Amino acid sequence: MITITVWSDFACPYCYIGETRLDQAIEQLEMTDKVKIDYRAFELDPTAPKEVVSTTPERFAMKYRLSLADAEKQIEHISELGREVGIDFRYATTRYSNTFDAHRLMKLAEAKYDYATVQRLNHLLFDAYFTRNLVLADAAVLEAVAKEAGIDEKDVKDLLAGNAYADDVRFDEREAGMRGVRGVPYMVFNGDFAVPGALTIDGMKSALERAERRVKEAEKAAAETGERPHVCGPDGCQLL
Repeated sequence: MITITVWSDFACPYCYIGETRLDQAIEQLEMTDKVKIDYRAFELDPTAPKEVVSTTPERFAMKYRLSLADAEKQIEHISELGREVGIDFRYATTRYSNTFDAHRLMKLAEAKYDYATVQRLNHLLFDAYFTRNLVLADAAVLEAVAKEAGIDEKDVKDLLAGNAYADDVRFDEREAGMRGVRGVPYMVFNGDFAVPGALTIDGMKSALERAERRVKEAEKAAAETGERPHVCGPDGCQLL
């Protein structure tokens, strides 16, 4: 089994594009049963407000010191990259807000639900932001998205009423900081090698094939020495 640890944020366009390319590479290589993705939290802007206070073109122009027209061109270019992999990408009209509770919701799913539900929720949160242009800091939005993913309504209401899984999100972010991660997506394959940024589908395929080769090499070496192979990742090492 190949474990890919992915740090990302639901307000990050390249994260959605990169994870979609990864999913398509896995499918094209017929490796669905050989790969597990470990989703990790990373807020692009932990200080982002819960209320929408500006448009995406305005914020983009200010952040990168561009004219509004140039910002709109860059946003459209990124949106086209998303559309190339089948996403109805509507970056220009996204409603930017804090994503901390969305990450807490993912931690709830990982703790209490199966992997298919976690994957579904991850996709739906990106879709909510980039296609449906919903406000991810809004409790009603998170409740509706969670319900669509198959998560119990009471679990979500209890989560949003308190601070559950806040420490888990902060742990992910501290770990990213210790690894020197400054931008996302950031992917680590089997704790062996890192892939920063949204590679092309072919690039993702190459990374997957490299990871698979490394696993087979470890298994072969183990067979020759009589020792069980192991892989090391963010949570430590495990025997294969």
